[in-house]
Amino acid sequence: MSGPRPHWLFGDQLGPHFLTPGEGGPDPDAPVVMIEARSVLRRRRFHRAKAHLVLSAMRHTADALGERVRYVQADTYREGLARAVGRRRVTVCHPTSRAALGLVDGLPQVTVLPPRGFLVPFADFRRWAGPPGERRLLMEDFYHRVRRAEHLLLEPDGSPVGGRWNLDRENREPPPKGAASLPLPPPFEPEEDGIDEAVRADLDRWERSGEVAFVGRDGPRRFAATRREAERALAHFVAHRLPDFGRYEDAMLHADPWMAHSALSVPLNLGLLDPGECVRAAEAAHRTGRVPLNSAEGFVRQVAGWREYVWQLYWHLGEGYRDTNRLGHHEPLPAWFRDLDADAVGARCLSRVLAEVRDHGWVHHIPRLMVLGNWALQHGWDPREVTDWFHRCFVDGYDWVMTANVVGMSQFADGGLVTTKPYAAGGAYLNRMSDHCGPCRYRPTERLGDRACPFTTGYWAFVHRHHDLLAANHRTARAAAGLDRLTGLPEVLAAERARGQAPP
Repeated sequence: MSGPRPHWLFGDQLGPHFLTPGEGGPDPDAPVVMIEARSVLRRRRFHRAKAHLVLSAMRHTADALGERVRYVQADTYREGLARAVGRRRVTVCHPTSRAALGLVDGLPQVTVLPPRGFLVPFADFRRWAGPPGERRLLMEDFYHRVRRAEHLLLEPDGSPVGGRWNLDRENREPPPKGAASLPLPPPFEPEEDGIDEAVRADLDRWERSGEVAFVGRDGPRRFAATRREAERALAHFVAHRLPDFGRYEDAMLHADPWMAHSALSVPLNLGLLDPGECVRAAEAAHRTGRVPLNSAEGFVRQVAGWREYVWQLYWHLGEGYRDTNRLGHHEPLPAWFRDLDADAVGARCLSRVLAEVRDHGWVHHIPRLMVLGNWALQHGWDPREVTDWFHRCFVDGYDWVMTANVVGMSQFADGGLVTTKPYAAGGAYLNRMSDHCGPCRYRPTERLGDRACPFTTGYWAFVHRHHDLLAANHRTARAAAGLDRLTGLPEVLAAERARGQAPP
C-alpha cells in the first residue's frame, strides 16, 4: 500500500503537536490510527470519571480529525492495530508508560518516534543526571537548567527575573481568615455534548454486563476533552486565576476545592496542551504586568520543573524504583479508603478530600500530599498500593505521574532520593493551612482523649516508629527530639493501636 505511513495516537497523545511533521515527527499528512482497547478498563478498577474523560477525549479527537483517522474499538491494542492497518508499518510517539512501550517495541511493524509533550529530551537529562545512583538528583538544580534551556523568566544576562530562581517562601500563605472560598471566578467548565452522552451510555452498559467495574462517581465532565476546550481553560486560568495562584498555593478551604489552582494537569496529561505553551502564557502575563512574579514562577516551577522532573525520573530510575520501600511499610489499603467511602470517615479534612476524589477524581496537590498521602504514610501503607490507588483514582493520574510523586515524595519510600524529608504532619499543620478543623469533632492540638486529632496521634506514632531515621535528618531532627519530651506517649501509641486501620 502506497502513501505515508499511518501514525498511531495513544489516548494521552491527543494534541496537534503529536501530529506535527518535522524532526522525529510523523510523516506529513499521515493517516491516523486510534484504538480504544476495552482490556485497559478491565485490567484495573479505575475511577468512573477518569474512564469517561479519557474515552470522551479520544472520541472528540477522532471526531475533529474526521476522515483522516481510523478509530477502532477492540478488545486489545494488538487486535485493534491489526484491524486498522493489517501488517502495514506505522509510527507512534514514545508512549508514556513502560507497559505501552513494551507493547509497541514488541510489534515489528511499529517505529517508535521520540517523545512529545515534554520540554526536556531524554539525552539532556541523562547528561545532567549521570548514571543512576551516582549523584543526588535535586529538582531545584534541574529546574534551573530547564529555565535556562527554555529561556523562561530570565533577564538578558541569563539571571532569573527578580533575582531569585525560587519564590516558594512567598507562596505559603494560609487561607484568608473567615473566607469560605477565594473571591475568584471558578475554573473553565466545558459543556457536555452527544459524544459525552454516548461514552456514558457505553460505560453504563459495560458495567451492567459485569465486564468492567469502577470506583467513584461520574457526574458532568469538569475537565477539557478537546483541544479547543483546553485552550480556553488555559486562557481562563491565566486571565482570572493565575494572579492569586502563588500565595495560596499551599492552602486549603473546605468549600473551595479549586482554590487558585489551574487543574491544567488534566489536559496536559491527555496531551491536549503542550507544556511550552502553558509556561510561556504565564511568563507573558507576568511581563505585561498582569500576574505577579511569585505566581508566574510558582506555575512555571510546577510545569517546567516538577512535571518534567517526575517524567524523567520515571524512565531514569528504572522499573525497580516502584518497589522501593525503605521505611518497610507493608500494610494494605483498607477497604474504606480503597473504595472512597468518605461517609465512613469522621475526621472532617480526610472525609472532605476523600469525597472530592469520589465525586470528581481530582483535588489539588496539597490535599493529595498533606491529607491523603500523609494519612497513608502515618499508617504504614504499602507504597506500591498507594501509588496504584492514586493512578486509578485521579483523572490526571498516569503511571509516569504517580511513581515518583507517591513513592518518592508522598511516601518517602526511596529514603530521600526525591525529597529531603518525609511529608508527615499533625493536626496543627492542617489547622494552620486550612479551615477544615473548626467544626470537626476532633481538636488539632489534642493528642489524648476522645477529641484527640487522629492526624496528631498518627504523626507522633509515625515519629516514634521511625525515630532513628528522623533524628539523623537535619530537617526532621527537631520532631524526633520533641518525641523525647512528649507527655502521654504510651497513651498515644495505645490509641493508635486500638484504631488500627479503621476510618478515623
